Amino acid sequence: METLLEGWTALAGRSRVATAVGAELVARWSEPHRRYHTLDHLRAVLAAIEPLAPVADDADAVRLAAWFHDAIYDGRPAWDEERSAQLAQALLPRCGVAEGRVAEVARLVRLTATHDPGYDPARAGDANGAVLCDADLAVLAGEHYDAYARAVREEYRHVPDELFRAGRAQVLRRLLDAPRLYRTARAHDLWEARARANVSAELRLLDGVGAVGDGFTSPAAARTGRDQAEQRLT
Repeated sequence: METLLEGWTALAGRSRVATAVGAELVARWSEPHRRYHTLDHLRAVLAAIEPLAPVADDADAVRLAAWFHDAIYDGRPAWDEERSAQLAQALLPRCGVAEGRVAEVARLVRLTATHDPGYDPARAGDANGAVLCDADLAVLAGEHYDAYARAVREEYRHVPDELFRAGRAQVLRRLLDAPRLYRTARAHDLWEARARANVSAELRLLDGVGAVGDGFTSPAAARTGRDQAEQRLT
């Protein structure tokens, strides 16, 4: 926790107000209803930004946006991002963050609702947006993808299984249909192949095929039939 807050003060300063804002953000990310959008996710996004940071036009704005991008999380897509952006606009000026950077942070937070920064490595474009969105989606390439999928299901535990499967499958198909999951060349090289394998494996589970392959090795493959059935609902 201290390391996380040290990272915050490096961005926002060590004033009493900045320290209080950092503590508020940590408290928000620690809310008990969260299962995936937790402090672990925040840490993971901040870590994923670092290898991509040289691409960004303002890496500190990207880091600040990571702190705020799910600061408000009620499981309401687009609404959560909008409220989180508004929170950034309210709190960052109190920390002495320049007006232009505050505006950029809020824009980036809103962008995470679609993860579509309109960036092409060959033609440039929204480099800050590309770095943040790629870092936010780095989890798709993770070794513990099945744990991520289970956590997402837990956050939507109020949604009936059939509706969740249909909605989640739609999201995964949209990801796979995209020409590339990651916009920056570095993220594409690091994570694209593994992410596509992971997403494809989950989609097969949701569709009821039950096969796990394409390089994705899940602990669920060795569980009892009951456990595997539960995994298909994530």
